[in-house]
Amino acid sequence: MSGELRMLGLAHGLLLGLLLASPLIGPDMLPWAVQALFLLGGFQLRLADRRWDLRGGPIAWISHIRMAPRRLLPWAAAAVVALIAGRIDLAQAIVGATLLCELLVYPISAHLIARLARPMVAGLILLLIGVQGATGSPMLGYVVAFLTGLSTCLFWLRGPDGDGPTMIWALGATTAAIVAPIVAPITLPCAFAVGTVSATLALAHLSVLRRRPVPWRSDLRQTVRRGLWLAPARPF
Repeated sequence: MSGELRMLGLAHGLLLGLLLASPLIGPDMLPWAVQALFLLGGFQLRLADRRWDLRGGPIAWISHIRMAPRRLLPWAAAAVVALIAGRIDLAQAIVGATLLCELLVYPISAHLIARLARPMVAGLILLLIGVQGATGSPMLGYVVAFLTGLSTCLFWLRGPDGDGPTMIWALGATTAAIVAPIVAPITLPCAFAVGTVSATLALAHLSVLRRRPVPWRSDLRQTVRRGLWLAPARPF
């Protein structure tokens, strides 16, 4: 999956690199890195999916499956890393959640969530964060993280580019999510989910910031200077 959100794509790549190196630098980080990878994977998939000419019925499902092999590479790498770290149960959870998300969860939920208004999507994200913090099954937790990322992308797509207040709220929520486990360690599962969602939104908004437009200058004949124009409204 590739998108135009460079800062978010860079964070996605760094997270994948951290996951691959986790057996060496910190095996305890592996489950958390996988959870964040599923959330970012759901976001990136929904971001790329908005460009497709979606068709209803089995044709849309077949079109989605045909695009799956390239998307499965990060999940396969994560499962291999879990096996190297001796976490067979974690590898099984990754494989099971990946197949479930690709074959069933996304084709169904993408169309259902798209019918919701933006405030309802925000409420769904909060509900999924609560469920993600309370679930005891790793595979179910990864599926919920994927759905959270998908919903977060739809919430972002329906908002304005580079929205300052939303970005400030996202940065504040990220800071609060970092501080909360230090003060109360029991809040770590929910705080991690909140921090991942808010950091994803902040990076998405930072990726589309533009400078003020520079008008065309008619007195230049040899060199044509073009400004950076505001990005158009995003389709979804």
